Amino acid sequence: MQALVRQPWTLAVAQLPAGSGVPWWAARSPFASVTHTPHETSVVCDADAVPVGVRAELGFVAFALEGPIPFELSGVLHTVLGPLALAGISCFPLGTYDTDYVLIRAADEERAVEAWVAAGGSVR
Repeated sequence: MQALVRQPWTLAVAQLPAGSGVPWWAARSPFASVTHTPHETSVVCDADAVPVGVRAELGFVAFALEGPIPFELSGVLHTVLGPLALAGISCFPLGTYDTDYVLIRAADEERAVEAWVAAGGSVR
């Protein structure tokens, strides 16, 4: 299992209408990811940046898989998400060119770390 590194942010996952651009409030966040589909635009960013009235789930913490992770490497997310599934912990994974991130609710952080360590993982 890749080592996991706890990130310093408290994040939100927001939903905007399909075709929405990158909102100014997300662009100013220290961590942001915007995904456009034909059905919606999803925004992950600092929870404090999301304006009142925007549909959002708040209170996520993020763990980065120590990277870079080569594109040829298979099963990386499986080794990280499997222990969470066995522990009944919901997650929101997302990726960048160099690595992957796993977002979990802050209330589940301690249980998630315990699950990863029990599965042989390293969490910093």
